[in-house]
Amino acid sequence: MASLSVQSGDIEPANQDGNGNYTFALTSLTSLFFMWGFITCLNDILIPHLKAVFDLTYSQAMLIQFCFFGAYFLVSIPAGNIVKKLGFQKGIVLGLIIAAFGCLGFYPAASMHSYPVFLLALFVLASGITLLQVSANPYVSTLGKAETASSRLTLTQAFNSLGTTIAPFFGAYLILDQVAETMSAAQQAESVQLPYLLLAGMLLILAAIFAFIKLPTVEYAQEQQENEQVSGSAWQYRHLVLGAVGIFVYVGAEVSIGSFLVSFLNDPNIAGLEESDAAKYIAYFWGGAMVGRFIGAAVMQKLPAGKVLAFCAVSGGVLICIAIVTSGQLAMWAILLVGLCNSIMFPTIFSLAITGLGKHTSQGSGILCLAIVGGAILPLVQGLLADSIGLQNSFFLPIICYVFIAYYGFSGSKPVSKQV
Repeated sequence: MASLSVQSGDIEPANQDGNGNYTFALTSLTSLFFMWGFITCLNDILIPHLKAVFDLTYSQAMLIQFCFFGAYFLVSIPAGNIVKKLGFQKGIVLGLIIAAFGCLGFYPAASMHSYPVFLLALFVLASGITLLQVSANPYVSTLGKAETASSRLTLTQAFNSLGTTIAPFFGAYLILDQVAETMSAAQQAESVQLPYLLLAGMLLILAAIFAFIKLPTVEYAQEQQENEQVSGSAWQYRHLVLGAVGIFVYVGAEVSIGSFLVSFLNDPNIAGLEESDAAKYIAYFWGGAMVGRFIGAAVMQKLPAGKVLAFCAVSGGVLICIAIVTSGQLAMWAILLVGLCNSIMFPTIFSLAITGLGKHTSQGSGILCLAIVGGAILPLVQGLLADSIGLQNSFFLPIICYVFIAYYGFSGSKPVSKQV
């Protein structure tokens, strides 16, 4: 699952505690990575559930992801300004509180049986998650030596992937398994109240913990004043612009596939699974991404990152082709294995895109983070395609995305000049 990032060059190293040890701080922060991975993946359960409850088309159901990932686009820059003013620890607390209020919004949404209120609650929830990511990602980067920042982020991101792997079982048990055919639509909608109240409680407990524990202090560097003029722009770098497109299509493809998995596996021509059973298979998709992240990190010690990225993109495209033209177990496992191919894409595209940007690195990082909005737009486009040409055929859209990512890995990521 994609994560927002802020360049650690913009912040001063953390002040160590009395023992020069950041273990406690890093252990505390891993809980945050787990939580936002867990909550984000629950959307894949929420989509088929609310689609049935409100009798939605695929495109209408994809408004869930549109609102959720749209918050990344709208809130990331204001969130960065908030963190600069409040500091990382207070930013984390505020993010947790906002996310908790978003979860609490599911209760009146279900009671009112209102899809727009659900979407509003999701936007508030995602706004809190965005603030949480903008606070926690760079904070982890500063808790130790600069040369080991990437390894710390990789470790904490593994807990994010753990959250996405566990969430489908939680959602299947507490949401989909609680729905019976004899229930009214209003009663089915209310099945989300308890799970999201539990999540709200957990988020508020975490907020209280982070409000009172003592963490190392970090401050933004003041080396560059806000009014300092830096010649040129990150937009002048061809590989950065193409990398932003790569992030856009990657996040869009990953979110689209995850969003349609339950409906795809529910199809009688594929697996014919009940939605509650199909939801549990989402764990294979996100679990593959978790395993692939460790495999990819080892492989890229020996092979160029661009080639590994291209190989994964081609493999993902081939697997989706198989899922489109076949049926049954072959199509089911082909689409689930795409998660393994997705694993290294986001961090690899990100790192390739900001290579050689120098003083424009922070601007380039911000551009790439905004490109996460692909997770809001492309699932909606695939929803429109699914309504018009069928769900299985609509997966040709992610194939197009992987074709571009393969091109970026082979050629587009090479910094050939500073001009687009």
